[in-house]
Amino acid sequence: MRKHIVNYIFYFLLLLICFKASAQSSVLIPEIQKKYSITEIAPEGWLKDKLRQNLNGFTGHLDQLEPSLIQEDDIYGKDRLSKKVQHKNVGAISDAGEFQSQFLWWNSETQSNWLDGYIRTAVLLNDSTHLKSINEKIHYLLSTQDADGYLGIYDKELRYQFNDENGELWSKTTICRALLSWYNYTKDAKVLHAVILCADNVMLHYPINASHPFATKNPNAGGLTHGLAFTDVLEQLYAITKDRKYEDYIPFLYHDFSSQNLNEDAQQFKLLNASKPLMGHSVHTYEHLRTVVAAYQATGENSLKLTLDGFLKKIENETTASGAAIGDEFIGGRMADATNTGYEYCSLLELMDAYISLYMKTNDPTYGNKVEKLFFNAALGASHPTESAICYLKTDNSYVLEGGKNGDQSDKNQTRYRYSPVHKEAAVCCIPNAGKIVASYVEHMWLQNEYGIYAALLGPSELNTSIQKEPITIKEITNYPFDDQITFKITIKKSTRFKLFIKKPEGVSDFILNFPFENKGGYLMIDRIWKNGDALHFRMQPKIQQHQTIQGEHYFMYGPVVLAHAIEAKQNITKKFSIAGLKEMTYTPLNKSIYFYAGMPVTKMNSSKELRFSTQMKDTKSGALVQLELVPMGFTILRQTTFKNAD
Repeated sequence: MRKHIVNYIFYFLLLLICFKASAQSSVLIPEIQKKYSITEIAPEGWLKDKLRQNLNGFTGHLDQLEPSLIQEDDIYGKDRLSKKVQHKNVGAISDAGEFQSQFLWWNSETQSNWLDGYIRTAVLLNDSTHLKSINEKIHYLLSTQDADGYLGIYDKELRYQFNDENGELWSKTTICRALLSWYNYTKDAKVLHAVILCADNVMLHYPINASHPFATKNPNAGGLTHGLAFTDVLEQLYAITKDRKYEDYIPFLYHDFSSQNLNEDAQQFKLLNASKPLMGHSVHTYEHLRTVVAAYQATGENSLKLTLDGFLKKIENETTASGAAIGDEFIGGRMADATNTGYEYCSLLELMDAYISLYMKTNDPTYGNKVEKLFFNAALGASHPTESAICYLKTDNSYVLEGGKNGDQSDKNQTRYRYSPVHKEAAVCCIPNAGKIVASYVEHMWLQNEYGIYAALLGPSELNTSIQKEPITIKEITNYPFDDQITFKITIKKSTRFKLFIKKPEGVSDFILNFPFENKGGYLMIDRIWKNGDALHFRMQPKIQQHQTIQGEHYFMYGPVVLAHAIEAKQNITKKFSIAGLKEMTYTPLNKSIYFYAGMPVTKMNSSKELRFSTQMKDTKSGALVQLELVPMGFTILRQTTFKNAD
């Protein structure tokens, strides 16, 4: 207890210093990169196929797969929570009693995160049938808003009157993010107005520097602390309206969050303590990274810069070979381990979006490479290659998928390590976020600033925009990262000069372009007068890179792709759904051999059209060297990704 008191005294003094400094000079750091409109970017190739797979599967049908959680619980409307509501069907297996109150807000998260991903996926695919359905849902949600601007899940007797677990800010965060996604597509002023009214209602009831939105008698208040992500909404509102009050509210929320007695990693005094490891629920930890970034962006405070730097260093220590950080479900002060530490799909989305935020604010391609590595390897590697289903939890080394981690059956209720389009028995949270992750990647593939157009995240896509008032289309033709070549084809009526920046992929130092270029801080810059029909051919020459994990285990990369040995397995269908042919699946290995690194080289198999590699590893059972094939881990179900030394 004494230790907690010392910590909070330290933070209170730090807070006074920060407020004094910000009162003297509040410096807004401009965001370096800007997004294009979602209507200006179109996915192509395998990215389009993946979005279509999601829309035809769990993203387009989750409301039908789980009607009791989405259609039947009108949690923002007639089924708002009141003092009378002591229990609600949220799908998860849990003990009854007082702890059940922690779950009462869950359906708002399920509904709104699903709707957000559903909107963005349907927009990117320009699917008229789904867009019509979404339009009806949006207009109903707008009708639930009270005259005073309240948009949320609580009746009047409860709202803004909490000193414990609640979902007030979190339910608003998720629904407002979905509404803003629809606004970004439609530019419907009524939708934007609804979000503005909602935010202003929050700021009225939690006045800046004169209230405590994160005060709680219980330090384990998951819905409450999820609510710090309301800064996502504030950031978007500031970007749209340029009203500084939304930007100013961000550091207020973060400083109040940091001053309370909470079991959360992202509190400022904890992040400034380099010896304190990350401990908390991973999805909270990584979504809160965006708030720290936004708070620093809003103020320029040096203490927040130090806080952010400390946060990123801690995450680095518990990041696996695939680019994922520990998240199964708590970090627990552990270091990354390819076999023994898993990651939650929700955490993959939240961390990737945090890296995207850092990328846009800094223009540092290092963050772009982190996004690509996490998406191409951990995210695709936790998604089923051919079915619309994901693993709620997965590990880099995935030897068996039967519910428990790598065969652990000690917890009879553990089912997260398997494929499902729902995962109802755990929580319907990862599936909605899986519906967001591909869309989030595609939306940020092309960025812009005063210097030119940026191919910021690579892959098959098309940009339709204008430059110097001239309409232009840039088609990125490739199978990247599973291909070494990209062609950028230009369609423009009038020859126009502009700079095209291409992010250099991770692990690629040798490349050939057919136009003159300059190296510019991690980008290739082509500055020319572009003519209609110009085709820029970008040929990469990646070398197979050998890396080691914190434990000293070896793994291999080819450009941004992590390689793995795919383990042959038997599929067991445990449940079939009548909707869209969806199913739940476990996988049992047919070969239980584990291999050691024997110092032998890895070579690319050039005879194959697909990325395939060959090496020799030592079989742990026989001790013999065996020929082993490695493939991109994003294509695998069961796999060995890291290899211990043979000796």
